[in-house]
Amino acid sequence: MELFEIVILGVLQGLTEFLPVSSSGHLVLGQYILGIKSPGNTLEILFHFGTLGSVVFVFFDEIKNIFVTIDKKPTQKLLVFISIATLPAMFVGLLFRHEINLLFDSLDSVGYALCLTGLILIISIFSNNKKINFSYHSSLVIGLVQAFAIIPGISRSGFTIVVSLFLGISPKKSAKFSFLLSIPIIFGAGLLSFFDLQNENFFTFSTIMTAILSSFFVGILALKGLLKLLEQGKFYFFGIYCIFIGIISILV
Repeated sequence: MELFEIVILGVLQGLTEFLPVSSSGHLVLGQYILGIKSPGNTLEILFHFGTLGSVVFVFFDEIKNIFVTIDKKPTQKLLVFISIATLPAMFVGLLFRHEINLLFDSLDSVGYALCLTGLILIISIFSNNKKINFSYHSSLVIGLVQAFAIIPGISRSGFTIVVSLFLGISPKKSAKFSFLLSIPIIFGAGLLSFFDLQNENFFTFSTIMTAILSSFFVGILALKGLLKLLEQGKFYFFGIYCIFIGIISILV
C-alpha cells in the first residue's frame, strides 16, 4: 500500500472516529470508491493508536484529573459508569466479531446503517435538556446502545451522545462521557486487531508514523470541531450528511 493511500485512510479514520458519521462505514466506502484494499490488522492498530492519542490530547486535563482525584467518590462513580457502559460492547465485540466483520463486505448494509444513523442524529433536535447527572441506569442504556453501534455504518459517538441527550444530560456532559468511553473501546478494538495478526507485511518507520500521525492530527481537529458544533446545537447537520451518503452507498 502506497503512503498516499495510508494518508487517505488515516484522514478518514481520524475524521470519522469522532464525528457522528461512523468511522467503520466510511472506511468501507473509502476503500470501495478509491479502489483501496483493506488496510489489514497492522494498519488498523496504527490508526487506533493515532485516534486514541487524539482523545488523550484533547481531554488531557480531564484524564489527568481522574488520576489525581481517583480516591474521591465522584471520580470513582465516573469510573464505575464508564465500566458499566463499556461491558456490553466488549461482550458483543468478542462474541459476534466474525459475524460483524462480514458486514464490512456489504455496501448495502453500511448504507442502510448510515441512513439509520442519520435519522437518529436528526431527531436529536427533540431531545430534552434537563441537565441531569449520569446514573447506573443511564450508563447501562448508553452501554447497550454503544454495543449496537459496533455494526458498520452505525456511529458510536452519534448514538451514545443522542441517547444521553434524550436521557436529559447536557450536550457538554454527553460529549465528554462519549469520548471518555471511546478510550477503552478504541484500545479494545486495537487489541482485537492485534490478536488477529497473521503473517502481515512488515511496515517501515515512515509507514508507521504516517498512519499514526495522519489519524492523530485529523482526530484532534474532528474532536474540537464536534464539541463546538454540539455547543451551537448543530448536531443534526451530520444526520443529513449520513442519510445522503447512505443513499449513495445503497445505489452504488
